[in-house]
Amino acid sequence: MRVTSRVERVQRAGEWVRIHTDGVEIRLVVVADGILRIRAGFDGDFAEESYTLTTTAWPDRLDAFFGAERTRVVPEPFELDDRGDHVRMTGGNLRVDIEKDPFRIRVHDAEGTLLHSDVAGLGYLADANGRRSHTSEISAGDAFYGFGETTGPLNKAQKLITMSPKDALGYDPRETDPLYKHIPFYLKLNRENRKAVGYFYHNTYDCEFDLGRQRSNYWPPHSRYRADGGDVDLFLIAGPGMRDVVRRYATLTGRPPLLPKYALGYLASSMYYSEVDSDGDRAITDFIDLAREEGIPVDGFQLSSGYTTQDTEAGPKRCVFTWNERRFPDPEAFFAAMAECGITVSPNVKPGVLDVHPGLEEFRDQDVFVTRSADAAEAHGEGPAVGAWWGGQGRFVDFTKPAAREAWRAWLTDAVLRKGTTSVWNDNCEYDGIVDTDSRVDFEGAGSTIGRLRSVMPNLMCHVSRDAVAETAPNARPFIVCRSGHAGIQRYAQSWAGDNATSWESLRHNVATILGMGLSGFPHHGCDIGGFHGPAPDPELLVRWVQHGVFQPRLSIHSVNSDNTVTEPWMYPDHTHYVRDAIKLRYRLFPYLYSLTARAAATGGPIMEPLVSVFQDDPAVDEVFEDFMLGDSLLVANVLDPGLDTRSVHLPAGEVFYDFWTRERHEGGRVVDRPVDLGSIPLLLRGGGIVPLAENRLDSLTRDEVTELRLICVPDRDGRFTLYEDDGLTRDHERGAFRETEVRMSAGERVQVQLSRRGEYRSSVQRLLFDVVRPGRCPHRVDLDGERLPQFLHRGRFDAAEMGWHYDIGLGSVLIKTPDPGGDLTVDVSFEPVDMIGM
Repeated sequence: MRVTSRVERVQRAGEWVRIHTDGVEIRLVVVADGILRIRAGFDGDFAEESYTLTTTAWPDRLDAFFGAERTRVVPEPFELDDRGDHVRMTGGNLRVDIEKDPFRIRVHDAEGTLLHSDVAGLGYLADANGRRSHTSEISAGDAFYGFGETTGPLNKAQKLITMSPKDALGYDPRETDPLYKHIPFYLKLNRENRKAVGYFYHNTYDCEFDLGRQRSNYWPPHSRYRADGGDVDLFLIAGPGMRDVVRRYATLTGRPPLLPKYALGYLASSMYYSEVDSDGDRAITDFIDLAREEGIPVDGFQLSSGYTTQDTEAGPKRCVFTWNERRFPDPEAFFAAMAECGITVSPNVKPGVLDVHPGLEEFRDQDVFVTRSADAAEAHGEGPAVGAWWGGQGRFVDFTKPAAREAWRAWLTDAVLRKGTTSVWNDNCEYDGIVDTDSRVDFEGAGSTIGRLRSVMPNLMCHVSRDAVAETAPNARPFIVCRSGHAGIQRYAQSWAGDNATSWESLRHNVATILGMGLSGFPHHGCDIGGFHGPAPDPELLVRWVQHGVFQPRLSIHSVNSDNTVTEPWMYPDHTHYVRDAIKLRYRLFPYLYSLTARAAATGGPIMEPLVSVFQDDPAVDEVFEDFMLGDSLLVANVLDPGLDTRSVHLPAGEVFYDFWTRERHEGGRVVDRPVDLGSIPLLLRGGGIVPLAENRLDSLTRDEVTELRLICVPDRDGRFTLYEDDGLTRDHERGAFRETEVRMSAGERVQVQLSRRGEYRSSVQRLLFDVVRPGRCPHRVDLDGERLPQFLHRGRFDAAEMGWHYDIGLGSVLIKTPDPGGDLTVDVSFEPVDMIGM
């Protein structure tokens, strides 16, 4: 066992600090402002060969693989001062004290607040089994968030979190560990000083986090990270805000692309449709027709893997890159018919190949598989590694091999993309069927093991998929969906939390799972609406799940029900109108949601965000996950339990909120009890918030455009919002074809709303409706660009007018309508007191 207990010497080595200890050499570098890299080199070579980082401050063997996706920065300068019992490193707004004997590293921010401290004696260890660990001091009340995709509550204090991706069918939403992702990043919030710090362990091996669960009288309270191999390579990320941490983490691992707009629509799916005996294509097109007949908007269809089922000597088996001719006799015609309906089809693609696959010899000839370990090769000869797979033993594609990636790209293009789609659904890519973790992979020619690199296989698979779409349809935005992934998967894909169980517990705790992903740099996440595995959801559960699901970044109803039913929006006719209304609300929210995706692409921040991240100074929301913010302006408090007639909502302190539907005003810092029925979707507008809505009806984000825009403005305080627009389908926005409208709102007796436009895109919006929330107070005048607008006391006259204003006393809002001139404009609403009698 290697124990690191004292410092032998500390030296400056260019832009790095080298700490030579009695156990392991540790190197420090200030990568950027607020980001410190601490690397304990247990492997000894300090090799730089990362599939994860998009920002580096050093040469990396995989720079050529990333190309323009990777940015090289110059590390922050620092000062080094030997103070006898410790060496102080200062730079990048951080102060790092390297204590010599006993050895530990302590990091403070520019204000002197302690962000991190190793536990002396336990800091950096390697045990006899090759596992490497790092142990940090914690305070008794620290909260821990992030960790990618996990079950249970949002705060993981005193939990043990495992990262070893699994195909976790029907998982327990509170207890199952691990799930499908491997994202070794978390945020620690000190509940005394309310400051956050991020821990990103740059390592792809299976690992675990003990968040104060273990106790010992000989050591202070602590958390521990332990990995099965590799270096302890920690990027310590300062806040103080949780949003600051997430933004800096996204700088390191990449930000999401701007997805096509239909990715925000209802993405229909079910394993049923691709499993019918014949004419699966007709069953799916009939489903789309029925959705339109029911008045339910829909934009995509996630095509399950049943389309690849082939009759083999072992029975019907799924064989990647094949088409079942009984179910889909003419794939090109099917894709064309779906495109004509405005539907994007995302075919399911899997990286495992069964022994009975009709194209097995071609796969072998291309030499694309993970290969046997040295011990297995000695016993059985050289050849592909074999592991558990759907339908029997399978072989697995090695995406760390350039030739394998090229072969996969060609197969994907020929078998899927050229049929007529620009979307791919990568599934079952956890590689957990390979038991022998010493099985060998190429690693860009350097060689390594699947135990080290299986967590990055989904990222590389999505990288290939994205590039294949770009080659096949150069101006189309790729839409990649992926179930698994390592840190950085947000650069390529939308995702979901796999095969969840149908239960009220899943509905509730899946909210925390999505919020955790958002805090881990992955905003485009969701969970199967209605539950994937188990019996059919009862009517109330289905309605409530859809009502919640319309706020998820990914909205998909998907199932393989154990009672042979199929979860569909209209499966309970008496309740279909509730489902319809909820999905229509989702489409009304499109301008707001699409703008939030643009913000996420720029910052890496969440779309669905926990209250603790937005209202970090309010300790009362530290544990809340059932309620969340959608952007900065909407607080969502869905009904997540059966049989309720009242929903209690804790409103963050120091804020003002208005009921979205009634405009009833509520002060923050208290619990509000709201009456609910089955049709209720509790939603609150935040004071200072701005929410753009589609005022005209949208049935398809692919085909329909926003021509009438409603801007809800809540002027209890100043506010601002950036409305983002482009064509939503092509990559023209990368060449400047977009429009950003900066909406600035100033509060007071005179409310002013300013719209400032920039960008080359010609907006589809023709009419604007300002909805200025001010219950119980009618203005006495409204000006548009300095010209007084006519007031209409009668609502019908207002609705018929081209422009003007009306005070809706029931809604408590000033409604102001005008054609959109396309340029900048200013609306002034005067609530200044007027003594009409005295006049």
